[in-house]
Amino acid sequence: MKIGFGAPVSGAWATPENLADFAIRAEKAGYASLWGFQRLLVPEGSGMEPVYHSVLDPMAALAYAAAGTSTIRLGVAVVNHPYVAPAYLAKQAATVDILSHGRLDLGLGIGWMPEEFTAVGGTMAGRGRRTEEYVTVLRELWSGGSLSEFAGTFYQIPRGIVEPKPVQAGGPPVILGGTARPALERAGRIADGWVTSSRTDLSRIAEGIGIVRESAKQAGRDPDAIRIICRGVVRLGAPAPAADGGGRRMLSGSAAQIRADTAWLGGQGVTEVFYDLNWDPQVGSPDADRSAATARAGEILDALAPASGD
Repeated sequence: MKIGFGAPVSGAWATPENLADFAIRAEKAGYASLWGFQRLLVPEGSGMEPVYHSVLDPMAALAYAAAGTSTIRLGVAVVNHPYVAPAYLAKQAATVDILSHGRLDLGLGIGWMPEEFTAVGGTMAGRGRRTEEYVTVLRELWSGGSLSEFAGTFYQIPRGIVEPKPVQAGGPPVILGGTARPALERAGRIADGWVTSSRTDLSRIAEGIGIVRESAKQAGRDPDAIRIICRGVVRLGAPAPAADGGGRRMLSGSAAQIRADTAWLGGQGVTEVFYDLNWDPQVGSPDADRSAATARAGEILDALAPASGD
């Protein structure tokens, strides 16, 4: 199983210097991938977690990280596609793929916060139904000859030149997020993989994986070819309680316990875990001490670095 790392995109440690440095350190330490995420705003009085209060744009952050690295893959988990037209995101993704020499993984979500839809002039209605057509548009714009066009129910692309194309043939792999059954089935049916959310109950992840793979099988696809990517909300140190209040929260505790949890996830069918320190309040909170946050993140990166051959 591959082990990735969450890029410094949230809170105190999300500085230009740390973004460049941790990308290089993660690559040298053997991590397979580096991940960002999207958050546009935090509604006043919402009580959302500190991780969401100050977040860099993921596509810009990954392009920045690409400049100092050469092998580590660069992923976003996720961009909410209703916030941006497919032609615009196709251009952004192709650009990052070119700048990184073909290392981008593009995660897509449907969004869930009404205030963000208002902020971008979007609509929540039918956003799940639009996903399949959205992905089709992306792949049309990324592949084939220089002339592209599309006429669908939700999106129209006039015939024209769309260049340059991504380095990866057919475009970056498309990874879908989501927790509801229709989202899992959609991932199996049309995507290159599924990525879990920060709120996923990892102790029951096999159920979600089963839905994704069965959907792929019913669509005539190879279910074993679907990537299963887990956002690892890591809490190194004292074990955190599980969401139901009983036992230890997975991926919390000592480095040995976190590694054991990661191995268990691999046994459930997860193909990649990325350790995301942005959800650690001592790292990803905007109120955390920057020096202390950076030091803690560095210690965790080193403590959980993949063993040789991972």
